[in-house]
Amino acid sequence: MSKSVISKPQQPSRAAAVSWQLAQTLWVGGLWLLQFVILPAIGQSGLAPLLVQEIATRLVPLLVGLTAVCVALQAFALLRSEGLSSLLRDMRGQLLLTVAAMALSYFAVLRYWPEVEYWLRFSYLVMAFCGLLLVLQPVPGAPVRR
Repeated sequence: MSKSVISKPQQPSRAAAVSWQLAQTLWVGGLWLLQFVILPAIGQSGLAPLLVQEIATRLVPLLVGLTAVCVALQAFALLRSEGLSSLLRDMRGQLLLTVAAMALSYFAVLRYWPEVEYWLRFSYLVMAFCGLLLVLQPVPGAPVRR
């Protein structure tokens, strides 16, 4: 193999762009929908506050796990289309690494220090806002519109 074939990232495919957008829709939409729509709506429906808290306690870790899986899929799509340097130099890669670190810290805190609810909420909100910033970035491999 020649050096040029090895050093160049592969041509972006339509499947990578679609999987990027689908994964992004699942985790970003899920985080925002749960925190800012579903849980407040359940709270307003007249259910006991402890029941609402129990629902949140069960659903939020599942959604953070889905976020971690979707971010890994997006990172793979970014690596395939833009190359390894894009994870550190590109805004999309930096946001994905931040979300991955927050998801990891969420599960570590949930496992070893479950009483630290402020950190759990902080990491959840950082993931949500990083997702919002990621939505504003172009899809990897798509032509940049100016």
